Amino acid sequence: MYDELKEEEIVNLVGGRFKLSTLIQKRLVQLNQGANPLIDTTLNDKMEIVLQEIRAGKIRLDMSDNVQIVDEVPDFGAAPELDLENL
Repeated sequence: MYDELKEEEIVNLVGGRFKLSTLIQKRLVQLNQGANPLIDTTLNDKMEIVLQEIRAGKIRLDMSDNVQIVDEVPDFGAAPELDLENL
């Protein structure tokens, strides 16, 4: 068993045991489908990669319980251009 899962610190980072287990499961699916790790690592243990990503603050669950990569900025499209001459 992974010692990190016994610690309350990682549970509190995510917001509870249910959210932690959901985040781990969904991120493992992403890694198994070919997603790249969000941390620099030479580890082959995907569970340890996920735990390190959580501790590093790289992933979390969004309001719909989907994995959100923290460094991602939502794409709201291009900003509209303003015609300052007609103001």
